[in-house]
Amino acid sequence: MISRRETVIAHIKSEYSVSPEYLFEGDFDTAVFRHNDTKKWFGIIMKVKCSTLGIEGEGTVDVMNVKCDPLLVDILVQRESFLRAYHMNKRLWVSILIDSEIEEGEIFGLIEQSFQLTDKKKGKKNDGDNLQKTRRKRP
Repeated sequence: MISRRETVIAHIKSEYSVSPEYLFEGDFDTAVFRHNDTKKWFGIIMKVKCSTLGIEGEGTVDVMNVKCDPLLVDILVQRESFLRAYHMNKRLWVSILIDSEIEEGEIFGLIEQSFQLTDKKKGKKNDGDNLQKTRRKRP
């Protein structure tokens, strides 16, 4: 039987042509997913101790961090399958307990949203709908 973790990785490979990257020496449990062009992260799957996350149980669980709209993060964390992101900006990222009762389609939808939110092309229109802030250098 294929694990949920393997299903998610296979979906990302198929849908986005992105393979997991294992960036941390000797750690093959932490898989990072990045845009091919910019290398910006849109997801990470890792094993985390239950005690670290403040959830009941011994051992570890698979979590996937994805970027979301801050309002959606606030809504999702009210459900048992979601936590404020472990090791990421807790306002903009959410941790999904991927082996929980959550439907695969919902996980895939959140991955898509994260992919779009971290895409460099997002919000670059010059039509006045999405004004870009400019940074001034300090004198």
